[in-house]
Amino acid sequence: MIKKKLLIILLVIVSLIFLLFIIRLISPKEIDDVTPGIFCETKYLEKSDILWVIPDFDNTAISENASWCKHILSLNKTLGMHGIMHAYDEFLVDRNNEYLYRGIKIFEDCFGFRPEMFKPPQLKISDSNTKLIEGNNLKLKMNFNQLVHKVYHCNDEPEFVKNKVIDWV
Repeated sequence: MIKKKLLIILLVIVSLIFLLFIIRLISPKEIDDVTPGIFCETKYLEKSDILWVIPDFDNTAISENASWCKHILSLNKTLGMHGIMHAYDEFLVDRNNEYLYRGIKIFEDCFGFRPEMFKPPQLKISDSNTKLIEGNNLKLKMNFNQLVHKVYHCNDEPEFVKNKVIDWV
């Protein structure tokens, strides 16, 4: 009786892992940390479906680089906003509409449209900032999104986890 229950539990776990594998296999590929200040090979951007853009990385607004904005738009990808400046605890500190609007404005000036999705850096966000994001009609993407999507970074280290994996997916 105990062996039968353990076997059923094991089968359920294996089935769930297999299901997650299938979901990740068919789900869109994403790249985080897209900004002119972080090098990303075009071939990886082209293979991704969703690009998570940092509007003001290192105090340099993406809208100041018109050729980069035009290039990213030419890829015809879904674009989301990934923080404003991408500081580690950027959205653990309470932010206001003015701070958020600054990032949205930079994004709009670059791409010509308002972002619809938002992912905080390192997926860290306070309850008040969650309300701020959702109150501004941005879809907040968090841990579940990371679980069911393949998410890459252009500058992943060390060598064995670099995005070369994306070449075969």
